[in-house]
Amino acid sequence: MSPSASPVDSEEARPPGSPPPVPSSALDRFFKISERGSTVGREVRGGLATFFAMAYIIVLNPIILGAGTDKFGHQLDNGQLVTATALMAGLTTVLMGVIGNVPIALAAGLGINAVVALQLAPKMSWPDAMGMVVLAGIVLMILVASGLRQRVMDAIPNGLRRAIAIGIGMFISLIGLVDSGFVTRNPDAAKTTVPLGLGQGGQLQGWPVLVFVLGLILMFVLTVRKTRGAILIGIAAMAVLAIVINLIADIPDAAWGLSVPSVPDSIVGTPDFGLVGQISLFGGFKEVGWLTGCLFVFTVLLSGFFDAMGTIIGVGEESGLADKQGQLPRMGRILFLDGVGVAGGGLGSCSANTCFVESTAGVGEGARTGLANLFTGGLFLLALVFTPLAKVVPSQAATPALLVVGFLIMASNVRDIDWGDSSVGIPAFLTIATMPFTYSITNGIGIGVISFIVLRAATGRIRQVPWLLSVVGVCFLVYFLLNPIEQLLGVK
Repeated sequence: MSPSASPVDSEEARPPGSPPPVPSSALDRFFKISERGSTVGREVRGGLATFFAMAYIIVLNPIILGAGTDKFGHQLDNGQLVTATALMAGLTTVLMGVIGNVPIALAAGLGINAVVALQLAPKMSWPDAMGMVVLAGIVLMILVASGLRQRVMDAIPNGLRRAIAIGIGMFISLIGLVDSGFVTRNPDAAKTTVPLGLGQGGQLQGWPVLVFVLGLILMFVLTVRKTRGAILIGIAAMAVLAIVINLIADIPDAAWGLSVPSVPDSIVGTPDFGLVGQISLFGGFKEVGWLTGCLFVFTVLLSGFFDAMGTIIGVGEESGLADKQGQLPRMGRILFLDGVGVAGGGLGSCSANTCFVESTAGVGEGARTGLANLFTGGLFLLALVFTPLAKVVPSQAATPALLVVGFLIMASNVRDIDWGDSSVGIPAFLTIATMPFTYSITNGIGIGVISFIVLRAATGRIRQVPWLLSVVGVCFLVYFLLNPIEQLLGVK
């Protein structure tokens, strides 16, 4: 790219070591598009790819929260949950793009919403439960303002940082395989030692899985051929194919996962903002007591803290934006905005919003700045009135992108771990294995941190463990032993 070239006019990457081109527009200067070796075209593609990779949350989050019942027997309205989920995802993603200037999208966090629906709500009202989510977000913002959250991230050794990124790559790959139907959970009634299996009964069945397989092949072929827009081309092509197949074949909507690949009769729906602002900050403490209330806030806080941290590390490594110390530009703002997302999700009654690992789909498409977030967030906001369109792209068309990105993340990080040092290699292995097998980024980081501390102590190198990492290890011990601790303290 020549110094005077517009990022719109050229798609060529800047040669390594060459001076950054002169920004050609106010947009370029604000988002540092040319400086980061990107283009407007790549940011658009990246933003679209991220949205399609995570748009399932518009449907899935209401399913998870809507299945819960609070202490008084109340359930949340599905339509209001769809509106709240899309609204808060759009707003927080745009904020992260404009203020943080990184291609990291936010939405209601999977795992945290289950904690809210299954642990908090049954013991208090929904406004009380969402109030505790807001409190967790406020505490996160305080930790960022004090610099503590940044110091925790700095205390994590490089080997574990790399392992976290790889674990996320494996995790999102498993998400892709499961959401597509390529891999399914064996029912407990089967009494088998194999928890997962291929397709249905060990066989790949149905048109939707074929769409996934063809999409995966197409994306990998385009990636190997270094085709620009490989992920987005694959998603678009498979969405069209799915629509054609669905029009010709008689396929139940449920077979396509969370989406219905058909042209909706009406593409416009009226959003219902009835849940926004329906919170009670301290009402939950009156219902369960201060000790139990603090434990609930701690659980939400810890999940949001480390889920986001793992995603930020993974996106930073994959995008090349991280420096030698693993820091992203404007890291303080990024971490603070994640706290805003947690509190904002509670305020919208859609559970905590956190950094989404599917952002790596956009990074894999070339996104390097917050401009991509404007397109991702804008599509979430459009979904408020075009909710039926969110169901046009089936999960089988988008999930192949997660495997492509998972491969790219693993390939770029696995060689940089010192596997010869078992006190690093074993925690790295446990981190990588635990994330996909427990379906949790937080669990993977926790097991990795605890095992790292134990093995360093066992080899007489406990002084090499930063004191703050030791504190984090103790917090994770509390997190993993929360149930026996509650029983010991008589907390119900």
